Amino acid sequence: MDRKRKWAPGSEAVLLILLCHLTSALEVPLDLPQPPTIMLQSPKDYIFDPRENIVIHCEAKGKPHPSFSWTRNSTHFDVEKDSKVLMRPGSGTLVIDISGEKAEAYEGTYQCTASNEHGTAFSNNIVIRQSRSPLWSKERNEAIMVQVGVSLFLPCQPPAGLPPPVIFWMDNNFQRLPQGERVSQALNGDLYFSHVLSEDTRSDYICYARFPHTQTIQQKQPISVTVLDNSPMGERQPTFMVPQGSGSTKMVLRGGVLELECIAEGLPTPEVTWLKENAELPSNRMSLHDFQKTLKIVDVTEADAGDYRCTAKNRLGSVQHIIKVNVKAAPFWISSPGNLILAPKETGSLTCRVTGDPKPKISWFVNGVPIDNAPKDPSRTVEDDTVILSGVQTGSSAVYQCNASNEFGYLLANAFVNVLAEPPRVLTQSNKVYQVITNSPAVLDCASFGSPIPNITWFKDSQISILSRDPYEIHKNGTLEIHVAQTQNSGKYTCIASNNLGTKENHVFLEVKEPTRILKQPEYKEVQRNRNAMFECKVKHDPSLVPTMTWLKNNGELPDDERFVVDTDSLTIKDVTVEDEGTYTCVMNTTLDQDSASAMLTVVEQPDPPTDLELTDQRDRNVQLSWIPGDEHNSPIEKFLIQYEDLLHQPGVWVNLTEVAGSSTTAQLELSPYVYYSFRVLAVNDVGLSHPSQSSQQYRTNPAPPDENPSNVQGMGTEKDNLIISWMPLTGLQSNGPGLQYRVQWRQKDVDQDWSSITVSNASQFLVSGTATYVPYEVKVQALNDYGSAPEPGVVLGHSGEDLPSLAPESVEVMVHNSTVAEVTWNPVPSSTVRGKLQGYKVYYWREHGLEETESPEAKTKQFLTFSGNRSEGRLPDLHPYSVYSLSITVLNGKGEGPSTSAHNFHTPEGVPGPPSFFKVSNPNVDSLTLEWGPPINNTGRLTGYTLKYQPVNSTNELGPVEMMSFTSNTTSITLLNLRNSTRYKFYFTAKTIKGPGPAITEEAVTIMDTTAASRQVDIATQGWFIGLMCAIALLILVLLIVCFIKRNKGGKYPVKEKEDAHQDPEVQPMKEDDGTFGEYSDTEDHKPLKGSRTPSNGTVRRDESDDSLVDYGEGGDGQFNEDGSFIGQYSGKKEKDTHEGNESSEAPSPVNAMNSFV
Repeated sequence: MDRKRKWAPGSEAVLLILLCHLTSALEVPLDLPQPPTIMLQSPKDYIFDPRENIVIHCEAKGKPHPSFSWTRNSTHFDVEKDSKVLMRPGSGTLVIDISGEKAEAYEGTYQCTASNEHGTAFSNNIVIRQSRSPLWSKERNEAIMVQVGVSLFLPCQPPAGLPPPVIFWMDNNFQRLPQGERVSQALNGDLYFSHVLSEDTRSDYICYARFPHTQTIQQKQPISVTVLDNSPMGERQPTFMVPQGSGSTKMVLRGGVLELECIAEGLPTPEVTWLKENAELPSNRMSLHDFQKTLKIVDVTEADAGDYRCTAKNRLGSVQHIIKVNVKAAPFWISSPGNLILAPKETGSLTCRVTGDPKPKISWFVNGVPIDNAPKDPSRTVEDDTVILSGVQTGSSAVYQCNASNEFGYLLANAFVNVLAEPPRVLTQSNKVYQVITNSPAVLDCASFGSPIPNITWFKDSQISILSRDPYEIHKNGTLEIHVAQTQNSGKYTCIASNNLGTKENHVFLEVKEPTRILKQPEYKEVQRNRNAMFECKVKHDPSLVPTMTWLKNNGELPDDERFVVDTDSLTIKDVTVEDEGTYTCVMNTTLDQDSASAMLTVVEQPDPPTDLELTDQRDRNVQLSWIPGDEHNSPIEKFLIQYEDLLHQPGVWVNLTEVAGSSTTAQLELSPYVYYSFRVLAVNDVGLSHPSQSSQQYRTNPAPPDENPSNVQGMGTEKDNLIISWMPLTGLQSNGPGLQYRVQWRQKDVDQDWSSITVSNASQFLVSGTATYVPYEVKVQALNDYGSAPEPGVVLGHSGEDLPSLAPESVEVMVHNSTVAEVTWNPVPSSTVRGKLQGYKVYYWREHGLEETESPEAKTKQFLTFSGNRSEGRLPDLHPYSVYSLSITVLNGKGEGPSTSAHNFHTPEGVPGPPSFFKVSNPNVDSLTLEWGPPINNTGRLTGYTLKYQPVNSTNELGPVEMMSFTSNTTSITLLNLRNSTRYKFYFTAKTIKGPGPAITEEAVTIMDTTAASRQVDIATQGWFIGLMCAIALLILVLLIVCFIKRNKGGKYPVKEKEDAHQDPEVQPMKEDDGTFGEYSDTEDHKPLKGSRTPSNGTVRRDESDDSLVDYGEGGDGQFNEDGSFIGQYSGKKEKDTHEGNESSEAPSPVNAMNSFV
């Protein structure tokens, strides 16, 4: 195969390859003259489907627009003479109609030429070949007979197609034949068996070849294989079937795919492993196929050369094979030549730097002509892989071709030299706005063109020159990059392109936006089925950007289901189902950036019921139950609950038997005899119980004697001459067998006699009659059935029935402790008279009447207290003082009360009285109040009198001194005199007996106001002398104000300066007597500056700059207060701002001094 031709598997009939723009400092605008540039061409190796037209692409640009021509097999191809060939208008693309024609006629090597007055560009050599899918040659396959254990290979040998076919083995039913470590297909399509087995016998081993372009499948004749078993081959160590021997070589091209295979035979089946001598296999490019028999490395590099060792091993031994891999390389670019735009007299160069193995040969062409045969150009020199152009002239534009080739392929590159003289132009859109996110790069374009190449400079906000230093970088093409854009980088940017022919500027704008960030991410949710799940996704973004939130499920769109509700910052899934499980992602997009966050939704529910219940290890008293757990639905099973149904005794009733851990799938069950068991299992997880499993098979246990006796055995009588023996019957499960009965036994305790016995069935008690009254009995109850008796039962102590007590207590006495408590004592009755279990003594007591003669009779109400046990005393509380009581006592047992004692009388002493029945204050006056009250309602003793305490209360609720008064018992009212008018009083009133005062009643009242004194105060304000005094004071104040006003209008300058000069002490100043102005008056204390005042260096005292100074209102100055709080102020006019009076003082006299001047 011609190694210069390369076929791409699976390519379509028409394959387009976009020719990448070669790296260029400048892109020539299409309105300027320029040589042709090939923009699009078909691949070098073009395999076409004969059922479709052939389309050979050739697109180019230039100014003027280029014309196109073609060669086929290195000779001119006249397109116009072939009616089946059409060249598209304005293009060099050929469309060849091969319908009804022999497609082979158009096979060959094509090359496109694009020319204009400035030069000629060439396409690659495009090899056009027709795809082929030939039939298998007719053959007759002989049937193969082979012994078991022998190795075998079945040849495929497909016909040579174009491109090569894909091989696979199938049977007559188009089912792929199973392959594995023992049976596998080689790279060439042959089928290898490391050893055959009896099941390999079949008559339809068929090799199929599928041809990709035509999508046709060809079939080889079936191969019949019969495996014999009359002389099988034994075990053996491995040997290689492919490749053979201990070593081989393999050549692969750089960038291609390396496939190495080792197929071994042996018994048992060998296992194949790979390694590279003295190096590691490239894990990121390496993969194993065909059950590790094929090693595949993609994108081969020179480092993949070396020795590869494959090892086949079974338990009998191993064998190795070394494959030496050589890596060659078709030519590949290190640096391809780029288009060159030069101004007249400029110098430039074209470099064609390639490498390969073997080293490629480099050839230069000018407009398709070998450079040695091209017209001589004194400005051009060739140095190996570089063409140097010095001092070029207008009109020397051309297209240069560089061809690099070796035995494995070639490279062809077109690069034009365009000689132009053009002033700068900026190609980037004017006033373009760039928007970027904070902390991301900002790239501002300044695409320009000019010849000579323009120099690019940048300015920010039209005044700050930008140099290529942090944070800015100016690239060679003029692009300005800000590596980490910040808010302060926003603004207007100006790029200026200039060369010796002119200058051009362009403005762009940069806006740096805040990033989009998810503040609250969705969180993992574990939700029960049929409930709601909500994911929150709260986002912060730049306010000038419009965000769009999208929710995804498993990186795809949300289901089209109304249960999915998307709100501004949340996603709610209603009535969650198992299908809703997955990863949910909220994606917040703006035009500049996005942020996303994901969370998983796990749907949990009750587990599925266990299945496949099985009973094993069956015994009389235990059995093992096993099961298969159901789906736990994302919530781990915590435990299994095992229930049983007793089909014999309680059909339809399921009873909990035991629990086991959720990790168990078996349980050892303890059983009872004579039960028809059926079991089921329920699984429990955090959500709840599963449905019950299907019931197990029925398991019957054999009968046995009872294991236990009845519980809760008791013996007690209901009458004085009987004994009832009762018990809790056994359940059917406890009976252990048929014929359940109870053996009841009893005897009187401490009496030498045998046990009485009776056997009963279907009963829970037995009545023994004719017993003595309340005597102890020993009883026991034993269970038995048709298979025997339960263990010997325990003895229980009981009593026969009780009778009422026959005797009342004697020697009853009462001791009164105080007015409300009495203690009663008695002698206990003999135990023989109780005739039952002594419960205690019951004391009845009632109040006969009070000791006060005036008290009215009342109905007698009996009360009682029970004193438990064998008591001989008791205390009676809450008695009424000063009263006569009666009491009686009875004995109490389980049957009831015995006879009562005769009534015994006692009386209680006096107590403190209760509160008066009422207390009220009436008839308030200026200095008196009337008090009224009534005696206590309940008589607790003889009333001796009353006590009154009272005290005044002022307006702040403070209490004054207490006054106390006493009254006789027959007094019911009193008038208090000499009280203060308009005053509140608080009263405390109690009743007394010889035991002391009782609780107090409190009350408050107020005396009324004295209106006569109030009227006298009002009359003072209306007296003539008071009015005259007030008028005189007002007149005096008015006179003082007039005098002050006159003094002020006289002027504010006084001969103080002279006095200051004569007397250096500013505090000693004379006072003139003729006009009252300041003279030698001195007050060394009152005239000192106030604390905190500011005193100038010349000794004058200036006012503070206070906002509320009286000076601001036209009069006033520094003020101060006398010790009594009266105000002393100095009133002065505002100082004139006259420069020649800088040291003079202008002050008005104080009101005090003004008063002195009148004296």
